[in-house]
Amino acid sequence: MRKPIKGEFPSYYEFYYSYLNDEDVIDLLEKQKEKTIAIFSSLQDSSADYAYDKNKWTIKELFGHVIDTERIFGYRILTFARNDKNIIAGYEQDDYILYGKFGNRSIKSLLDEYVNLRMANIILFKSFSEEELNRKGIANNNEVTVRAIIHAIAGHEAHHLKILEERYLKS
Repeated sequence: MRKPIKGEFPSYYEFYYSYLNDEDVIDLLEKQKEKTIAIFSSLQDSSADYAYDKNKWTIKELFGHVIDTERIFGYRILTFARNDKNIIAGYEQDDYILYGKFGNRSIKSLLDEYVNLRMANIILFKSFSEEELNRKGIANNNEVTVRAIIHAIAGHEAHHLKILEERYLKS
């Protein structure tokens, strides 16, 4: 699947795309899944309640955010791929963290959700034709293609894994 080009995505997606190389995004999503499983399965629930600063998310909240964002982006992808012309609103990530109550969940529970969501999304994304990948819709007041959102999922996760490694898990 080719990378999105200008005109397919809002400018702020470029930040997420900066984490991507020329690798096929489906292959990257599969590799990310394995890396994410390795990182989070090595954590204890008690250590995953750690936040590196007072006003920052805990590790569980960061992981919950990655999961929620993939689910929301996945909905946008499905909506636009199916040629649904409804406009999709944005979401407030901090409210999702607050009401997600990720601290009450185990790492295993979050991992199970992540793995199943990622696998379902990969199967869906592989099924898309070029026409479906090129379909556009409006989400969060921005026109965006299906292809662009798929790449944003990969870049968003790469961004948060880097934060996790640099600020939470540094030795």
